[in-house]
Amino acid sequence: MTAPRAIWQGIEPVARQRVYFANHSSNGDFVLLWTVLPPPLRRQTRPVAALDYWLKSPLRAFIGRDVFNAVLIDRRPEARTTDPVAQMVEALDQGSSLILFPEGQRNSSDAVLLPFKSGLYHLAKARPEVDLVPVWIANLNKVMPKGEIIPVPLICTLTFGAALHLSPEEAKDAFLARASSALLALGQLQR
Repeated sequence: MTAPRAIWQGIEPVARQRVYFANHSSNGDFVLLWTVLPPPLRRQTRPVAALDYWLKSPLRAFIGRDVFNAVLIDRRPEARTTDPVAQMVEALDQGSSLILFPEGQRNSSDAVLLPFKSGLYHLAKARPEVDLVPVWIANLNKVMPKGEIIPVPLICTLTFGAALHLSPEEAKDAFLARASSALLALGQLQR
């Protein structure tokens, strides 16, 4: 599909349980992030993805659920029967690492990054020992713009930053702002 390049900046790709959180501009984001992880890390890492999208067709269900073992989150609060944070915590408790997009949706706006939803904070609070690793994905929205089916062959860069943890007594808004700033700082390295 494209040529991904991983840059590990202030962190190494070692076997630790982690939540990789990244900017989100394409449904190919999690595949690209998963692809650049070393095989032992890839085997234990699951994406967190939208149930309504990945169960929309048999092919998507096969890819999302059966190939990537995604933690499928129902984005419809009125219809959901399971707490999304509880689903992610359960996956962590099973030993998985996660790929999470805290913006909650693909960013097709002119904003560099959308405001984060609160899930990352709740995960950090529930499992403070797990590394939270920011990952800036550059160029994928040019490779596979929304609505396109044929990718443009370009190099994509994924920059992994130093792990974050929730500080004792750190408020949700302050933590989300710090996590967002860490991700944006990685993005500025790519511009």
